[in-house]
Amino acid sequence: MPRFLILLLLLGLPAQIVHAQGRDSYAEARANMVDEALASEGVTNARVLESMRIVPRHLFVRPDLRPYAYFDQALDIGFKQTISPPFIVAYMTEVLDPQPEDRVLEIGTGSGYQAAVLSGLVKDVYTIEIVEPLGKRSADLLERLGYANVHTKIGDGYLGWPDAAPFDKIIVTCSPEDVPAPLIEQLKEGGRMIIPLGERYQQVFHLFEKRDGKLEKTRLLPTLFVPMTGKMEQLREVLPDGAHPGIVNGGFELTISDEGLAEGWHYQRRSTLVQEGAPEGSQFIEFQNDVAGRTAHMLQGMAIDGTKVARLSLSWYMRSDEIRQGLAASEQPGLIIHFFDARRLPIGTAAIGPWLADQPDWKRMSQTVDIPRTAREAIIQVGLNGATGTLALDGFQTSVTAR
Repeated sequence: MPRFLILLLLLGLPAQIVHAQGRDSYAEARANMVDEALASEGVTNARVLESMRIVPRHLFVRPDLRPYAYFDQALDIGFKQTISPPFIVAYMTEVLDPQPEDRVLEIGTGSGYQAAVLSGLVKDVYTIEIVEPLGKRSADLLERLGYANVHTKIGDGYLGWPDAAPFDKIIVTCSPEDVPAPLIEQLKEGGRMIIPLGERYQQVFHLFEKRDGKLEKTRLLPTLFVPMTGKMEQLREVLPDGAHPGIVNGGFELTISDEGLAEGWHYQRRSTLVQEGAPEGSQFIEFQNDVAGRTAHMLQGMAIDGTKVARLSLSWYMRSDEIRQGLAASEQPGLIIHFFDARRLPIGTAAIGPWLADQPDWKRMSQTVDIPRTAREAIIQVGLNGATGTLALDGFQTSVTAR
């Protein structure tokens, strides 16, 4: 047996997957994903990176989306759910600090990809999915691929898995408003839990560690997960209002101090919050990139009901310096709004920009975009988007024109 296969088997990866590597046409794409989207963005755990390099993500996405499997993006898996971007999977796994003898509970199986990544890193994975067709499909796939230490269940994940408790680690890949009590009870003393908490479109990863029966909290990165299906989602105290969409923390005054990131914005890449020289308030956000094609942007989700909103008007402050287009024509600074329908499928985009001309002094900008009637959600992407140079932004405001 080749030495690299022996090494992978020693890492605890399923034999079926290990033997497939010699004929895996996606191996190079997976290696590039690890180098460019994970290691270069701060994931350092060698065991986590190796698992991400081996687990065949393309088998966990729809066949028609396999060409996109190793891009750092979420992909639709049906039933209003997505497979998380590779960075999010690696980041959550690393924060969990998986150890070989750990028993891990995962809430929100989805495609089964997160469980597969954990499989080679821990002793056992117990994973729960509330959407029955997804639960059956992921269970069949995990079994077929040989992840024998992954145990699957269909049900309400927020109730946990009492019969298998307690757990050394818990990973929650859907977003409640607060930590469900059963998960606190089922976490071992000294155990760790990572969970995205917050309102439906503004969430923050939280790391909880159990000490003397109580959870000690650390706030981490802003993030955005699709809504959970089930009673907990329906009982949210704060629900989004698609008739009145708006940008949260558009002035970048609210900061996650431990991470130095702006509240409400996720996937912030190559950005800095600057405290001097803001056109309004006390700080602004600045993107810098010197490698063409490299990500330097941020995202924010919102509810937007196209049956009630005809147009969305945006205004903001901007300045820029030494802007150059990236490797592709699409890699230009600007603001892009991605629209999604009630099934959470993409239905088009609206682009503001490109901002290729240098703007050395702060300037107030504004533009209005039309909203598709079938839109129910949107994600705003703004930044250099693969271009090089420096781009500074502040004071985002929105208003709507009703239908």
